Amino acid sequence: MAKTRVSSPAVLVLGGLAVAALAGSLPAQAQQQQPEWFVPGGQGNRPGQPAPAPAPARPGQQPAAPAAQPARPGQPPAARPAQAGPALPAGQPPPAAVIGIVDLDEIRTASSAFGTVREEIERRRQRLNDDLQREQNNWREAQQSLANQRANLPPDQLRTRERELQDRITDSQRIFRERSRGIEQAAQAALVEIEQAVGLAVRQVASSRGVNLVLTRPAVLMNDRPFDLTEEVSGQVNRVLRSVTLAPEATGEAPAAAPAAAPAAPAGRQAPAQGQRPAR
Repeated sequence: MAKTRVSSPAVLVLGGLAVAALAGSLPAQAQQQQPEWFVPGGQGNRPGQPAPAPAPARPGQQPAAPAAQPARPGQPPAARPAQAGPALPAGQPPPAAVIGIVDLDEIRTASSAFGTVREEIERRRQRLNDDLQREQNNWREAQQSLANQRANLPPDQLRTRERELQDRITDSQRIFRERSRGIEQAAQAALVEIEQAVGLAVRQVASSRGVNLVLTRPAVLMNDRPFDLTEEVSGQVNRVLRSVTLAPEATGEAPAAAPAAAPAAPAGRQAPAQGQRPAR
């Protein structure tokens, strides 16, 4: 006769606890045993796991060049670097430098032509300034006189006189602008002639001294006295160019004020002719 085995309550309780513990450990084991994901061209990393760092380059091995990025639509292609052309044939070296130094400001100051031109230009500018101030005073007086007569003049006559005064001011301003422009043009032309004479004198003195390189004084920090050619060049400039003929000054005068209209003769009497005595 087969015997029937009855489990005790303690064995049942222990079995239940073992099942519960086994059930709680299943998710953790499943997570640890999760298979890797296959990514084409990848390294087979798991989700959430950082990508491994690239392997360091071996000694003597050059790093791989980055892949060229395709050009964007509408973007011009990158220009190719200019290639060096064939080497030029060997030329003749320059001669040894024989240096001379000149002071251009001192040469202009010592030039008699430059001094004469400067004085004449200053006189013309001062005369233009005096004429302009005198004419401006006349404008103010005419405007004040017209303002005093405003109450006694008919509207048509007042507008006519205002227009005449405005035309006179406009013409005067144009004349003064032309005079000022003429003075500046004459000064510039004289300066160009003086500079040409200075350049000619520098070449002549340099040729006589065997100098093949001339520098200006501001470009030199220190030099010995034998290098300085300023005095010789100044004397040669005064011999080459003694004076400069300036263009004549435009002496345009501002238009004079319009004379007042003569009063009309009384009715029935005729105005006497010029040089004829009036009838009594």
